[in-house]
Amino acid sequence: MVWIVNLALRRPYTFIVMAVFILIAGVLSILSTPKDIFPSINIPVISVIWYYTGMAPRDISDHLVSPYERVLTTAVDNIEHIESESLYGIAIVKIFLQPNASVPQGIAEVTAVSQTILKQLPTGTTPPIILSYSATNVPVLNVGLSGLSEQQLNDYGLNFIRTQLITVPGAAIPYPYGGKMRYLQVDLNYKALQGYGLTPYDVINTINVQNLILPSGTEKVGQFEYQVGLNASPPTLEELNAIPIKTLSNGTTVYIRDVAHVYNGSTPQTNIVRFNGKRSVLLTIQKTGDVSTLDIVQGIKNKIPELKQTVPPALNFSMLFDQSIFVSSAIEGVVRETVIAACLTAIMILLLLGNWKSTLIIAISIPLAILSSIAVLSVLGETINIMTLGGLALAVGILVDDATVEIENIHRNMAEGGEMKEIILRGAAQIATPALVSTMLSRSPQSRSAERGQNGHISTRLCRGFDSPVSISRTKFLSVSRYWAVRNACSDEGRYPYRRNRADCGSNRTDDASNHSS
Repeated sequence: MVWIVNLALRRPYTFIVMAVFILIAGVLSILSTPKDIFPSINIPVISVIWYYTGMAPRDISDHLVSPYERVLTTAVDNIEHIESESLYGIAIVKIFLQPNASVPQGIAEVTAVSQTILKQLPTGTTPPIILSYSATNVPVLNVGLSGLSEQQLNDYGLNFIRTQLITVPGAAIPYPYGGKMRYLQVDLNYKALQGYGLTPYDVINTINVQNLILPSGTEKVGQFEYQVGLNASPPTLEELNAIPIKTLSNGTTVYIRDVAHVYNGSTPQTNIVRFNGKRSVLLTIQKTGDVSTLDIVQGIKNKIPELKQTVPPALNFSMLFDQSIFVSSAIEGVVRETVIAACLTAIMILLLLGNWKSTLIIAISIPLAILSSIAVLSVLGETINIMTLGGLALAVGILVDDATVEIENIHRNMAEGGEMKEIILRGAAQIATPALVSTMLSRSPQSRSAERGQNGHISTRLCRGFDSPVSISRTKFLSVSRYWAVRNACSDEGRYPYRRNRADCGSNRTDDASNHSS
């Protein structure tokens, strides 16, 4: 600590320039650092989702999950443990890798072994969906759709709105919740089928055979080349109902409309969303990557006016569960606490010591310590989130204590007398050890909480947010404050019975004794 004070006395303007640099770097870091709800939690997990429609959970566990887990242990490296869940028609396998394992390499190995084992699984098993799981992929905004029928809401949300909102950087949008998914449905008339001597299989086979997408090619006629279209797939429901099934012995032709009815229906509805008591559709906006939560939410809100111009006027958009409000509130809270702490401490110094330069030191040093910590956290790759902001809020109290104790201790040593350089060095030695002990005592509960957390991911960010301003204030604040204390003391002649030499005050007079004698 003493060498920092000596450096500040020898190079005072270096610390002034450093303070200006911290101010600029801190502001730029605030503008460029991503703002998020939670810190980045790098837990290497790979999720594998298997689908087999109609298979019972017991059969999925015995004939699909168990063989797959056995082959994973032989073909995938750095596995910590495996978790699996067997549901009706679905199997979810989570592969937890070692903390330092490479997730891209793990995904490549899992993909390769998933394709290899397909022939050993039940017949008809399709390749699985492989995802890289991250604990920070959380919903940041919900968009509610209302004003139309459930089928229309689901159709617009899935095919039009979702495809536009997905272009916002950092946004991931799964399929919408609620509504009825559009599906062509065929209702059979069993009495009519029996009357014509037909079976449901005849209707199914007719639709499959006469509803085909066939490449037709082109036809060259003279100097022109025309595209040839085939009447192989009916474009409307009316034409689909007019497909012939069979010609009877009396010459009568039986059509689809005679024994069935094809209409615009929906799959069986498995979830319902209500907004203000009315059935609606919900789109969940999830955060992916390192993009700021505030940028994602603002990007979604900027897209809504453009979407309203392409959808029916009756379709209403509602912003729900906006997580950017909590991030903005946390940032405003830290700024508010910093300003209040700096102002109250400065007022206290001004009232008790009656020195406006000491007051200026307090008012400048505390915000600079916060800005410098944000710059350091940005360099370390951290985001501005709830945990780092909480650490900064905790550190404000320590900064206030440091500022008050340091300024008061300098004035006390000045009142006791002595050469200015000795006063400064003595004040530094007196404050260094108590400040270190108080910081360690304040830090120890957070260290214990970090050790208890899952891998210390979340609590570590709280400690970093607390450590950065406190450690920086130990060097920057103490050095700058002592330098200005020297200049302040040299300008207030006769207030304290101390001695000043030419090197400290830049004066041709050596001490107060010679001044009084003259």
